[in-house]
Amino acid sequence: MEKLKVAVLGLGTVGSGVPLILKEHQEKISLVTGVEIVVEQALVRDEAEKVDLAKHYDIQLTTDYQEILSNPEIQVVVELIGQIEPAKTYIIQALESGKHVVTANKDLLALHGKELVETANKHQRDLYYEAAVAGGIPILRTIANSLAADNITCVRGILNGTTNYMLTKMANEGWSYEQALDEAQALGFAESDPTNDVDGIDAAYKVAILTQFAFGMSIDLADIDKKGIRGMSSDDIQMAQQLGYIVKLLGSSKKTNGSVSAEVGPVLVPADHPLASVQNEMNAVYVQSSGVRESMYYGPGAGAKPTATSVVSDIITVAKNIRLGISGHMFNSYASETVLTKDEDIESKYYFSVNVEDKVGQFLKLTQIITEAGASIDQLIQQKSDGKQARIVAITHLMTKAQMAEVAKQINRVSEFELVASYQVWTD
Repeated sequence: MEKLKVAVLGLGTVGSGVPLILKEHQEKISLVTGVEIVVEQALVRDEAEKVDLAKHYDIQLTTDYQEILSNPEIQVVVELIGQIEPAKTYIIQALESGKHVVTANKDLLALHGKELVETANKHQRDLYYEAAVAGGIPILRTIANSLAADNITCVRGILNGTTNYMLTKMANEGWSYEQALDEAQALGFAESDPTNDVDGIDAAYKVAILTQFAFGMSIDLADIDKKGIRGMSSDDIQMAQQLGYIVKLLGSSKKTNGSVSAEVGPVLVPADHPLASVQNEMNAVYVQSSGVRESMYYGPGAGAKPTATSVVSDIITVAKNIRLGISGHMFNSYASETVLTKDEDIESKYYFSVNVEDKVGQFLKLTQIITEAGASIDQLIQQKSDGKQARIVAITHLMTKAQMAEVAKQINRVSEFELVASYQVWTD
């Protein structure tokens, strides 16, 4: 049987899973593609790693990328080293040399995806990256293919397993933010520097990619409003539960009158909503559309086998395209002019909590601030008091993002007020 030879850049957590899955499912993959897909070469960091990995892999190992690039037998390069450089340079060089590329590099795609897609298109090579969003969930292919005939209006999801694990423990076990982070790091879910996870940056990269697939609009990371869970109070999580909500860090992209708004932040999700039941490190993407209306895609967002399975699925697609002589078609060809929704046109209910001096008139003062912003309160609760300080919790009626920003500004101007948290409340 004809062989399709592949080179893998990086044999880390995901990279090591690729040859494993190709070997375990060799018979099925060969029947589907008509070829035997083999990992011929792999790029490793240094000579020490090369010596160590040679004990475990029957693969040509190299520390020199040029050996892979100049090998005419290598038809597909699988980039799994992460970060921006040298990954960007390696991918561009591979495409320019006539090789197809599969990657799971969400950071790179979010920041430089347009350039990479243009390079692939120019050289009529395949560029696939299903594993870049939600690991083991085939959400990009679902949007690009299965929902191609539908009009998607909103995509929202739990896109970061680390923060979902932390919020699950804070909600179910009553842990503090610090306790949850320590445990996530101990289990390997969070890095020693958890910034990308807890500040919403990782989820924002994925939102940028989802926006391009769902709405054809390319947005910059700066256009995504990012609010993570760093330092989140367990008091707010417990209060949300008392009010019938579960707090989840959601990445969302929504179309309104031909424009799009994209953001990452904590959202109070109704306890009976499917997203509220997504626990621990699992991911889920919830899609609203005109035809299907509502659908949710659930599964592991990371890990060696789930992510590597998505990578191998992309390799299989490349193999099929080569056999059919249709290489060079874009993974997602949907494109439209990027128009960002103004804050005055973004509506939601909001939850916020304020620490105040415990004295008469504070409810009235807070109500006046909200009323002067042109908004109104649905629920207003005094959560706790020690005789000196009290915490007031409010959920508003529908209001615009611009109004909420004005409310926050005015609260922060009051010397005896401290705005502790302000989160969106699920309204659809």
